[in-house]
Amino acid sequence: MSNPDELLVAISAAVESERSNQMSLTVVVGGAVITGRLAPEAVWRERVAEVLKDSDRLGPFSDVFARGQRANRPGRGEAPTHLHFHLARILQGSLGIPETGGMYRVAIKDVSAWTVGDLSYFDG
Repeated sequence: MSNPDELLVAISAAVESERSNQMSLTVVVGGAVITGRLAPEAVWRERVAEVLKDSDRLGPFSDVFARGQRANRPGRGEAPTHLHFHLARILQGSLGIPETGGMYRVAIKDVSAWTVGDLSYFDG
């Protein structure tokens, strides 16, 4: 979307203001379907930093995310520009990748379609 969907921006702003991770959303970005729960950016950055910190190879990058918790956040009155997913999966056929859920950051302007809720597949 060249102009971000105002409703999607409002949903993201509500997640940011409530510091909640209970909003499930499914989006289409560049043909990929991503489904999961939204998290406030600060919470998302904190979790990514924790995961990276525990890695021998990626540990040095944890500071980039931890530092970002204090800087580069939209100020009051500024609209969010990204969605921050946790426990999210990219849907591919009948699979969700990764099965356990991942951490994704998606530019709102790149979302071409979306729906409220978390889509999942099951064998039945």
